[in-house]
Amino acid sequence: MTSAPVARFDVFSSEHFVLIAGFVVVCLGLVALGRSHRGTARETRFRRAYALLIPSFTVPMQVLQLLPGDFALGTSLPLQLCDFAWVAVIGALWTRHWAATALVYFWGLTLTIQGIVTPSLTDLFSHPQYFMFWGMHFFTVWAAVYLTFGLDARPTWRGYRFAVAATATWVVSVMTFNAVTGTNYGYLNRKPAVGTLLDLFGPWPGYVVVEVALVAGAWALMTWPWNRAAHDVHEDARALDRELAA
Repeated sequence: MTSAPVARFDVFSSEHFVLIAGFVVVCLGLVALGRSHRGTARETRFRRAYALLIPSFTVPMQVLQLLPGDFALGTSLPLQLCDFAWVAVIGALWTRHWAATALVYFWGLTLTIQGIVTPSLTDLFSHPQYFMFWGMHFFTVWAAVYLTFGLDARPTWRGYRFAVAATATWVVSVMTFNAVTGTNYGYLNRKPAVGTLLDLFGPWPGYVVVEVALVAGAWALMTWPWNRAAHDVHEDARALDRELAA
């Protein structure tokens, strides 16, 4: 007897495009909102309300996954990078601390947004996991867009180094957990059953090394323009000061 095929979310379907369209509209709205209330008391109130909204959604959803009826060792534990990302979002929105904001920028605008564009989702509407997946991903990327382009929280090389170190720590820790338990969180110990870009990077563990190197390189490219622009402004100011002093 053959088992029934696993239902999967249909990538690039009409449902997927509707979700992406709504996601983009909210992104644009958050950028406009952030620019309109940047540096005001309204900004602080909104940021903290947003920070409180996230756990009110994610924590109950996480508890559902841990209940006996839904628990699976390989999928239910909060060990995916997006699980850590929404925690960083809460800290970044509440405090605007540079470390949390850096994680939100780098994780949100690369790894988390990848999950929105090419979701690996087997729970369909209206399963709780469906809402958990889209909610966690959307909230994280929306926060990254709001902080970066709405509130002008620019990435720095200090933040880049911290994000790379934090991500490397996650990789080593989760790979170790996977090896001990036979799980595969983050696809760090074996590739997904379906074809992905990881197939281009060779066998394990080489594809993990290539993936980390590519991510670190992409993050460097995402940091350089912001800091280059700041350097140019600083140099222009220094040149003006020299002219005025002459």
